[in-house]
Amino acid sequence: MGEGKVGLSSLKGRHFVDALDLSQAEYDLLFSLAEDIMESPQDYAHCCSGKILATIFYEPSTRTRLSFEAAMLRLGGRVITVADAATSSVAKGESLADTIRTVAGYADLIVLRHPKEGAAKLAAMYSPVPLINGGDGAREHPTQTLTDLFTIKRYKGRLEGLTVAFCGDLRYGRTVHSLIRALALREGIRFILISPAELRLPRAIVEEILETNPGLGLVETEDLEVGLSEADVLYMTRIQKERFFNEEDYIRLRDSYILTRRKLEGAKENLLVMHPLPRVTEITHDVDEDPRAIYFQQARNGMFVRMALIASLLGVV
Repeated sequence: MGEGKVGLSSLKGRHFVDALDLSQAEYDLLFSLAEDIMESPQDYAHCCSGKILATIFYEPSTRTRLSFEAAMLRLGGRVITVADAATSSVAKGESLADTIRTVAGYADLIVLRHPKEGAAKLAAMYSPVPLINGGDGAREHPTQTLTDLFTIKRYKGRLEGLTVAFCGDLRYGRTVHSLIRALALREGIRFILISPAELRLPRAIVEEILETNPGLGLVETEDLEVGLSEADVLYMTRIQKERFFNEEDYIRLRDSYILTRRKLEGAKENLLVMHPLPRVTEITHDVDEDPRAIYFQQARNGMFVRMALIASLLGVV
């Protein structure tokens, strides 16, 4: 099935809860496998035949849940799903541990999204089958990181020596938290963090990435123009209403940064404009026509790299 499978036997049976659960070498091997699947999907169309994926989503999701389900179906497997906590036994008071142990009796692999930070780590402690974190609270979204790194590498050809600007909600954005921790392991990386003061990247994460990579270049600013002029990659995020306790604060901050086609005039010609989606108002629709805007390709890439992850955790490649 191609060179992508070489060395991935180490992933069989493992959980993927934190972006740092995988080594840089394992990330690169998964990317090779995802490329192979994209080029030769027919070679992988039946590798998960007889396998069942359970998706348990206690928060709303479109792209993550559907991309996982599409990934499993394209690998020849089947899917069972819980898409609303109100319709599950959680509404009756069942613990997460009991839910996971029960569902593991039905499925070969579980994807969990949960509103509480640390829920995926707890669930993995009780799961006898591989468990993937589909997003927990504001802390982690490791498969979005897998998607983002894969996308950057496909378009840039590397993950080293890049200036990456993150813009928007850096305090609550779990996609940012996971991606920045994983990118900080790469050589020659520089970050530009663009946000209102209230939505800055948590200091604990800043301290972690600087400890991980003492030579890391890092700039914090409230000026989007700084990021646009210097960045190789611009990672836009929405201001997340669901993370705010005070609606007045949300309304005040939601339109802090809006990327338009005009603002892109000062950016590099080979800039990548990325977004984990859903988009609200932070990128105007005229940007979609700019060849530097790759967020919809990014979303599609997520399906292929999740196919690679599923196949590797199940040990079928």
